[in-house]
Amino acid sequence: MDAQSRGRADDIDPADQWVYNPQTGNYELRLDRNPAQSSPSAAPERPRTPGPRSPAEDGVPGGYRPGHTTTGTGTGAGTGTGTEAPEHTGVPGQVPVPGQRSRRARDGSGDTPPPGTGRRKRKQGATRKKKILMWTGGTLALLLTAGAVTGYVLYRQLDGNIQTVDIVGGSKGFKKDQAVNILVVGTDKRTGKGNTAYGDRKSQGHADTTILFHVSKDRTNATALSIPRDLITDIPACETKTSDGVITIPGKSSTRFNESLGVGGRDPGCTMRTVKELTGITVDHFMMADFNAVKELSTAVGGVEVCLDKPINDKDSKLNLSEGKHVVKGEEALAFVRTRKSVGFGSDLSRIEIQQQFLSSMIRKMKSGQTLTSPTKMWDLANAATKALTVDTGIGSIKKLQSLGMELAKVDPKNITFTTVPVVDNEDRSSVLLQESKARPLFSMIKNDVSLTEVKKKEKAAATKKAPGPLDGARAQKSDVRVAIYNGSDTRGAAGATLTWLQGQGVSKSSNEANAPQKIAATTLEYGPNQADQARTLADLMGLPATALKQKAENSQGREPMVLTLGADFQGAGIPVSPEKAKAPTGIQKVEADKQLCAK
Repeated sequence: MDAQSRGRADDIDPADQWVYNPQTGNYELRLDRNPAQSSPSAAPERPRTPGPRSPAEDGVPGGYRPGHTTTGTGTGAGTGTGTEAPEHTGVPGQVPVPGQRSRRARDGSGDTPPPGTGRRKRKQGATRKKKILMWTGGTLALLLTAGAVTGYVLYRQLDGNIQTVDIVGGSKGFKKDQAVNILVVGTDKRTGKGNTAYGDRKSQGHADTTILFHVSKDRTNATALSIPRDLITDIPACETKTSDGVITIPGKSSTRFNESLGVGGRDPGCTMRTVKELTGITVDHFMMADFNAVKELSTAVGGVEVCLDKPINDKDSKLNLSEGKHVVKGEEALAFVRTRKSVGFGSDLSRIEIQQQFLSSMIRKMKSGQTLTSPTKMWDLANAATKALTVDTGIGSIKKLQSLGMELAKVDPKNITFTTVPVVDNEDRSSVLLQESKARPLFSMIKNDVSLTEVKKKEKAAATKKAPGPLDGARAQKSDVRVAIYNGSDTRGAAGATLTWLQGQGVSKSSNEANAPQKIAATTLEYGPNQADQARTLADLMGLPATALKQKAENSQGREPMVLTLGADFQGAGIPVSPEKAKAPTGIQKVEADKQLCAK
């Protein structure tokens, strides 16, 4: 196509211009003509034969399709039985292309240039490793894009598979130098072959499985936050585009999270707004899948390895597996992720854990060489994914998904952590409520781009020995900390909320002194010379930076309690004042993508 745009294509089929060069390991655009060809002005136009288009005309080079058998003995076509799998090209994610037609070959014998023609062979080791690394990591979003970059010849077919939803106020795209938040939504809509027995017959597609996938700004880590479908929350009013124009769908208070999609005509944009209302985190894009996505993606990748601590025979999900490791795909994979009553406590929270284990295993399978080096698997995966998933228009093309996928692929799986919104049982035992004391700090970490895993960062050695700071030294027992709390922020009730939280942490000798004399920009903690150990303990609890600690005059005897004045940087009780001081709340559920766990 590029050659034709420059008037140099003659009567060459566009599908034949991009040719794989085995010496360089790349596809190359051939613009040279066979001397025997006529000039452009004399080249007759090739007539189209009525009837079905040939594979080459459909954009697949030389008629090749992944997994499709071929025969032929003509010049430049190669030989074979027609039953062998296509030869691996050595370049992950690229589909091999048959040899050039003889009319275009330099020596008349096919695609490969004869020895000594001046082609320089490049070193393959480092390049190949680099390309493989670029395809590793990510989660369901990566599964969508990892096989998408198979060359322009497949662009139109994959691009035509993508289904999009134009949401009101949606992002036009992501920025490579910024963190990105993608909402992955699995619905219980009964669409697709063999799915009539699943889900709710009357469902328009609820938010049955929801994961907020946060990728850090520096691409060193990612956090996948599962949101329970039965979490009681507020769904805000949302604008939705319909055939009659934009309409506003009323919100609803104290209802299940899964009603944020489908009910009352709510689209994925409503689910995105509900997540923002719940967590304070802005969602950039969404990807939505139904039952077919699990079946087709698990099959395309060649099966996903799962592990069971005990045998399961679940009549509801139809899962019947013995104890130990198994490779599941298709219907069996869907049964695995739908299993609820046979694992853990038999609740939706237990099902979330088994789904996280499944996705972690799929990421590891994607990272494995048996997937990356198989053109057929890469093609099957890309084709299945683009058919199974619906995305917002901001990422609704292969080009945009390719860019997104390459960003996600930079994340090492060992730094991808799955976790679940901390909740407690509701009185009815059929739904759950937000556990504020743990959920808010967790949301803050994601919002402030703080990893749940220990990410090693390169630091230059200090030229001189670092002088001791106010946070260096001994710590007092929590029960020995005495502090008076003042509210100098714009948040009403901040001092009272902080008092309640600190007493819950064991700081019993604390008091609420109401409003400070004036508003301040940054939180401060004033302490006496003999209260440094107490100040360090409180700083650890509150996530205070060293700059927040102010020592009182030397003549202060420390008989009075320390003075904590909350400033404009106060984000909420239990949320670290300094984001970099944030640590994952104790007791939250976590699954690391590079480790295999067995469902219990």
